[in-house]
Amino acid sequence: MLRRVINPFLFLPLALSINSINVLSSETKNYIDNVLEEKSNITFVNYSEIEKIVLNNQELKSLQNLVSSARFNLSSQIASRYPSFDFQANGLPKYVSGQQYSSNSQTLKTSLFSANPSLTIKWDLIEPLRGYEIKIAKENLKIAENNYEIKKKDLIKEARLRFHKFQKSYQDIENKKFTLDLSNTSLNNATAKLEAGIGTKFEVIEAEAQLSRDKQSLNEKKIEHEINTISLKEILNIKGDFKSNTEQNLIGFWNHRLNKNINEGLDKNLSLKNLMLQKTIKNNQANSFLARNKPNIYISNALSSTFSKGESLRTNINYDKYGSNYTNTISLNFAWSIFNGGQNKNSYKSKIADAESEKYAYENLKNVLSTRINTAYLNLKLNEDKILSSLKEIESSKESVRLSRLRYDVGISTLKDVLVRQSELSNAKSKNINAIYNYNLNLDELERLTFLEISKNCLDYNNKVKKSESICNIAR
Repeated sequence: MLRRVINPFLFLPLALSINSINVLSSETKNYIDNVLEEKSNITFVNYSEIEKIVLNNQELKSLQNLVSSARFNLSSQIASRYPSFDFQANGLPKYVSGQQYSSNSQTLKTSLFSANPSLTIKWDLIEPLRGYEIKIAKENLKIAENNYEIKKKDLIKEARLRFHKFQKSYQDIENKKFTLDLSNTSLNNATAKLEAGIGTKFEVIEAEAQLSRDKQSLNEKKIEHEINTISLKEILNIKGDFKSNTEQNLIGFWNHRLNKNINEGLDKNLSLKNLMLQKTIKNNQANSFLARNKPNIYISNALSSTFSKGESLRTNINYDKYGSNYTNTISLNFAWSIFNGGQNKNSYKSKIADAESEKYAYENLKNVLSTRINTAYLNLKLNEDKILSSLKEIESSKESVRLSRLRYDVGISTLKDVLVRQSELSNAKSKNINAIYNYNLNLDELERLTFLEISKNCLDYNNKVKKSESICNIAR
């Protein structure tokens, strides 16, 4: 009987030693192992480098070509301001031969080499459509440039989201490994107590079931991490393997007030600017229809010449005879399409109606953006609180696990209580991982929506909050 009482106290230091070793091994990694894993030919992906790497994205390169296309189109429209030169040559050279027979006259022969080059110069002095077409081309170029920037920023945001997912899934794996170590310790303790005669088979079975569940959960997190790795490689256009920092940290702090977020976001938003440009384009298109009923005035100069050698319709041909002539005509021309059945007027009204529709689309997008900025800002504050509360929960849960294991080792508690506390600790760590993940996503969302920068230094505007309860107090 005395041996059964003493055994738990002899077993207690050993169990605590095993538990502490397992916990430490799950939360640290040998520095030398990290060095040995490094490879010189592997791309290194870091949060700060994503903006550069994402430029290799194929969709972004496609939009870059559309910008070039719009720029060439603008150059083409501007070129219409200058004179045009048309050169034409009919037969260079042309040779005509033949004869003409008549019973009442002599037979006439033809043998003639000739060339008839002409040059026409046209210069539109007043072209009502030209100005509007140039304006439309300029606005289309600006829209193409804005679309490129919008897509680039969206791709950067999406790549950062996938990077955060990649880091989060890795931390989930580490959390599950930590939980698995705790379950292994619990199983070893239950087995040892059963062999010492102070435990039950039920506790061993319960520990084995928990260990099996933790192994399955770990495998699921490994698969999720692999999927996130493939997804990150796809958007960054990385063909081979890559190396990255898997430690999950706060990427920065948001030191901008809500009103500034909304004002800056609406003022600098490129999608809103595109809607205004679309409205301007449609107004210019409407005015261009009215311009078709205005006169067009242009100068033209036509120079034509003829060079010949030989003769035509002669009884005897002099093959050495040659001649030339030229004419030059300069004129001021006037063209005016006065009436076409009201077609241009109706087209004008159609485009004006289209332009008015853009105004409502603009106001609707402003409301949507304001809502998104408000939501992202409030979620950021919510996740700040979640990070702080989850850190407290982790510390409390660690102490609960320690105490519950001590109680179980001395026989005044059950293994079920230990497993519950283990689960609570794992959930607390998971909450912290999710809170940091969502906090970083909110920062990226606010940066994308407001064009303001994430700060590396934290400014706590709430002076009533204790320093220990502020996000600024978290070590990065």
